[in-house]
Amino acid sequence: MTFQPGATGTDEVLFDRRDRLGLILLNRPKAINALTFDMIEAMRHQLSAWENDDRVAVVSIQGAGDRGLCAGGDVRRIREGLLDGTTDPGEFWSAEYALNAHIADYPKPVVAIMDGVTMGGGVGIASHASIRLTTERSRIAMPETAIGFFPDVGGLYLLSRAPGELGTHMALTGAPVDGADAVLCGLADTVIDSGDIDEVIERLVAGEAPESLVSPQKPIADLATGRDWIDHCYRGDDPAAILTALASHDDPRARQTAKLIGTRSPLSVAVTLVALRRAAGMSLPEVFAQDLVLGKAFAARPDFSEGVRAVLVDKDHHPRWQHRDVSAVTDDEVAAMFA
Repeated sequence: MTFQPGATGTDEVLFDRRDRLGLILLNRPKAINALTFDMIEAMRHQLSAWENDDRVAVVSIQGAGDRGLCAGGDVRRIREGLLDGTTDPGEFWSAEYALNAHIADYPKPVVAIMDGVTMGGGVGIASHASIRLTTERSRIAMPETAIGFFPDVGGLYLLSRAPGELGTHMALTGAPVDGADAVLCGLADTVIDSGDIDEVIERLVAGEAPESLVSPQKPIADLATGRDWIDHCYRGDDPAAILTALASHDDPRARQTAKLIGTRSPLSVAVTLVALRRAAGMSLPEVFAQDLVLGKAFAARPDFSEGVRAVLVDKDHHPRWQHRDVSAVTDDEVAAMFA
């Protein structure tokens, strides 16, 4: 393959066309292909060009390197811009959500290969695609509550439609799942062997229907064994009650989960729960609109900069959150985030 920069010129994402397959390669392997504004704009431009190009029938999305498709948006860069006043995060998120929406509505099949790490903005790139492939190496998550943010990129639209309370579990914990669990939760369609990725591309180049890549057999999912405690404990709209239910449950996995959520930003957990419940009755465009409101609100709160510092900058993993726990977050504070 002869990947080249697109019309916008950045080499952080590359493109190729083989017969009727248009290929997108996210190309920041050292950063696990974390998304920059330039990458987003380049993909939007190329997808628009291919949309009107009869030579392209199918589009594929892959990540360079062997660590993953995409670790998410480059929130370290967003934080730096916030601190020095040079970046408007709303501009980044507006462009990112527009790209996610374009992929979701694309008139041609889009095949996303979620090999390795696929988190946050990577889920936005992949899980709105037509065909979503995972592998035995996939680690898929919406980990935003750990950095004082919330699951954006339309992720709450998908998670609110997961079976039972599995989406609530993923949204509040931010914990990664494997490919089989991603299929169970509706973030992916099938699991393939990572060694077969090149063959998958060749099959698409040869004109095989993308739908044929999806196995009719559902893989065995680990989260399915926890449905009893997950569906029981995550019921309702009170995050403090959810944590109490988890902490007092007989299943040790539930008690461990309570400890995990207790390390997340209390404001993020409280807002995410409300946003998730609201998303269940929204269309995807409405969820993207809610995401943009919440994104701007979180950018103005201290937990976001502090969470990114603790997890991705200093990596001490000891954030100093604004609230001591979820019980200290008031209903008025949560409501103000949606205003």
